[in-house]
Amino acid sequence: MKIAVVGSYGVGMTMRMCRMPGPGESLTGGAYASGPGGKGSNQAIGMARLGAQVSLLTAVGPDALAVEARALWARERVSAEHVVTAKNPTMVGFILVDETGENRIIIAPGALDELTAVHVEAFRAEIAESDMLVVSMEIPMNAVSAALRIARDVATPALLNPAPATLLPEEVWGLIDYLTPNESEAPVLLGLPIDHGLSRERLLALMRARTGATIVLTLGAEGAAVDDGKEVMMIRPFPAERVVDTTGAGDSFSAALAVSLVEGVTLEAAVLRASAAGSHAVTIEGVIDALPTPLDIQNLIGQLS
Repeated sequence: MKIAVVGSYGVGMTMRMCRMPGPGESLTGGAYASGPGGKGSNQAIGMARLGAQVSLLTAVGPDALAVEARALWARERVSAEHVVTAKNPTMVGFILVDETGENRIIIAPGALDELTAVHVEAFRAEIAESDMLVVSMEIPMNAVSAALRIARDVATPALLNPAPATLLPEEVWGLIDYLTPNESEAPVLLGLPIDHGLSRERLLALMRARTGATIVLTLGAEGAAVDDGKEVMMIRPFPAERVVDTTGAGDSFSAALAVSLVEGVTLEAAVLRASAAGSHAVTIEGVIDALPTPLDIQNLIGQLS
């Protein structure tokens, strides 16, 4: 069971404080924490933890953050042989959080902006040898498009997790086998305004008109709506006992969905497992620590049987 991943790696640097500083103001007394992230890396680690053999293509800088990243991938058994060392620093996100939970985030893509279609072409053999390609969108669109095009060329099924969402070029819609937006991402993919006022059913119909992909519209605590081109299925949610941190839920969902599909379970069962993985993730602080094992998912599903 082999999966190729094309996506991002970065480090989140979070400062928690009593309030946001004003212009020109300095505050003391904040609490600082940092940790690895990036949707591509998170999903690759999640898949490896669920038993897949995973190869990752991303870009990092010539810096200490990249050294830490490679050590992390080695611990988690993710192949980083094709990871690009760019000229710019490893991607970082600076996150300010006040006591109400309100946050402000600034991201410096750095090395990720240097990931190109040429790098993706060098990853072709990995994509060809894999049972699935998983792509997310914290990288340049030309790299996203190149990865999906190669997967179609070599007949490897491709899953696009369209996060962070942006308007999808017309040619990309036809290269996707599985599309997994949430409710806020779906209208962005379609170029709709925030206040579009459309129902879930209408959003699914508009996406269906553009792609032959299986669409998994994630609905958070309400589960997921799945359109396989023949019917729309509603997949029940797994209510979390307590919600501690929702940061890793989407990446846990994507990882479990990809692994389950490669394992050959039914689409309904795959989305159910993915929903359980997302539910598990929100009960644990952070992302890497929250990525589930097969036993974590099995235990959650067993509680509903």
